[in-house]
Amino acid sequence: MNNTQSPQRIMLGDVEVIRVVEWRGAFAPARGLVPESGAEVWRDNEEWLAPDHWEPDTDHAVMALQTWVLRSAGRTVLVDTGVGNGRERPGSPQFHHWQGDFLGGLARAGIRPEDVDVVVNTHIHADHVGWNTTDADGEWVPTFPHAEYLVPAADDAHFGPASAGGAGRKGDDILVYEDSIAPVHRAGRSVLWDGGHRIDEHLVLESAPGHTPGSAVLRLESRGDRAVFVGDVLHSPVQVLGPSCNSCFCLDPASAAKSRRRILERAATVGELVIPAHVGGTGILEVGRNGDAFTAAMWPSRPGGTR
Repeated sequence: MNNTQSPQRIMLGDVEVIRVVEWRGAFAPARGLVPESGAEVWRDNEEWLAPDHWEPDTDHAVMALQTWVLRSAGRTVLVDTGVGNGRERPGSPQFHHWQGDFLGGLARAGIRPEDVDVVVNTHIHADHVGWNTTDADGEWVPTFPHAEYLVPAADDAHFGPASAGGAGRKGDDILVYEDSIAPVHRAGRSVLWDGGHRIDEHLVLESAPGHTPGSAVLRLESRGDRAVFVGDVLHSPVQVLGPSCNSCFCLDPASAAKSRRRILERAATVGELVIPAHVGGTGILEVGRNGDAFTAAMWPSRPGGTR
């Protein structure tokens, strides 16, 4: 469904965080999305997984298509840009010729394309880079004309024209690169980074490979508040309960599981909120420990809780 409600806003220290939801709903069979997850983990956690993360009657995982907007250090930063309208995605029927209201959602949050200073692509997948560009009379051009686009160098190498066609590179990957990444390069708006990249005093990018070669997370720290925007390191809260369980989209399962565990370990240790790209509900997870295992709860865990 298209989002027509006012965007969710919270403050983390001095950073305003705005959630813009373009779509949410049942996406795929639960163990189609997370194949290694057992049916019991979904059933045993039905009380809080349903209805925001799982439909018990259909056994489908519920997901959201959303962008997180950060107002930090006087600049506006977008974390991922959704699917984009009118794209050729024959290998992904749910995204083929997609028509959503992404720019309308930004407008309801008070953000015009020309206001955006930084675009973070956590990785190069169709549902994370689509609104990087807009069709202008048959030519793809940057949607955010004044923005710096931060693109993981490892993903650019894997999905770009110089790639030898490594595992996981499909026909749609070529289309995604050509309509959503290459035009940003041609316009001189992209910055390729590797390992880590500091955006400002509150925000820093960090590599978390596995889902894709350049998959990244964005850490926020301001006046004692901490959060990590993890992109597709997590697709579902059940992956907190079973961090070795990868999504069906992870190109390097062993590395993805290693990155996921490292991120969850830190979150549980320092009290860092975990904000995945596609989780429903409030979109924000609190991660804790129960012995050697992790626990997950939707933030805020207390009724009426704010931050």
